[in-house]
Amino acid sequence: MSDEQNAIEQDILLNVDDAPQETPPRDSDEPDVGVEGGAQTELNAEIDSLVERIREYSPDYEAPSYSATRLLEVLGEKIQSRAPELIEKARSGPFSDFVDPDTWKGIWFMLNYTIEYQADFFKRRARGEYEVDEWGYDPEFVGLFKPFIEFMYAKYWRVQTTGIEHIPEEGRTLLVANHSGQLPFDGAMIGMAVMQEHVSQRLVRTLYASWFPTVPFVSTFLTKMGQAVATEDNGNRLLEQDQLVAVFPEGVKGIGKLYKDRYKLARFGRGGFVRMALKTRSPIIPVSVVGAEEIYISIYNAKIIARMIGFPFFPITITWPWLGLLGFVPLPTKWFIDFGEPIPTDRYALDADNNLNLVSQLTDQVRNTIQNMIYDRLAERKSVFTG
Repeated sequence: MSDEQNAIEQDILLNVDDAPQETPPRDSDEPDVGVEGGAQTELNAEIDSLVERIREYSPDYEAPSYSATRLLEVLGEKIQSRAPELIEKARSGPFSDFVDPDTWKGIWFMLNYTIEYQADFFKRRARGEYEVDEWGYDPEFVGLFKPFIEFMYAKYWRVQTTGIEHIPEEGRTLLVANHSGQLPFDGAMIGMAVMQEHVSQRLVRTLYASWFPTVPFVSTFLTKMGQAVATEDNGNRLLEQDQLVAVFPEGVKGIGKLYKDRYKLARFGRGGFVRMALKTRSPIIPVSVVGAEEIYISIYNAKIIARMIGFPFFPITITWPWLGLLGFVPLPTKWFIDFGEPIPTDRYALDADNNLNLVSQLTDQVRNTIQNMIYDRLAERKSVFTG
């Protein structure tokens, strides 16, 4: 490293470590007047928010000791040697807020904390030191993926919901939704909608297709996220436990639809979800999802390849396989999730689930309700990407 670079490094260390003595005290009520209304204040607030979120998973964690020198070592000498002019700008230019020791301390805290927490997390899980419920639901595991799902929900697809108040604050309830999108993102977004928008922030137990266990890691992932294989027995047990259960009666026929068939509901199976609702006397809430049909533009189903690899379908889209892994990136469409009015089932006889005519009638009623909800939303929508 040159003498000039050594001098710059020493200059930065002195400025960071000595800043409290050079900066006059400021009254706590005095507003921060940094760049764009206080970049330092915004960054520190964001750091505090992240710290509090992580502490929810490890409340006994002790904050690491702060060292500006150690922070610069973590950032690396390469950054310093490649951009000495940025260091000078940070001292006197518009980024001067970020030289404040409190900001460096916050950044160092998060770097150190994240590394130690993640290491501890995987050590504990390797030893089996974590808890799951009888269905395999792992709240700590969900916490790792929740920020990503929140981002997709709030920022990427900008999901807008209506009728969330139709979901009761407690008690058994069956959500019945249309299925689409090639990958089961709609289930995740419905779950996030309830967790984010509902007053009780209930966990949605989605019943997933029975072929998922044939895909490595997928079944384990869904189980830890609180989901279960789509069988009537599983649905009945969950509803009898007063859970909020979601089903997609279209099954793989729904997510595997071609773009030309978008928003045209496939057949709703043989009414298994209706038998579940009647047997457990659970209200049925129709749910329509608009926006998921366009995240992948599927133009062809390669059935021969699907049979070779044991998949129910193998979509060819306008981006995959032509763009490789980039072809899996979904389009940022605007989503709408509408929750309809509940359809009660407790007014029927106790053995109504054995009434084939009633099961067929209610199946068609729910399907027609969801289809009409979709058409109503499409009539209001002006743009696939802006809503």
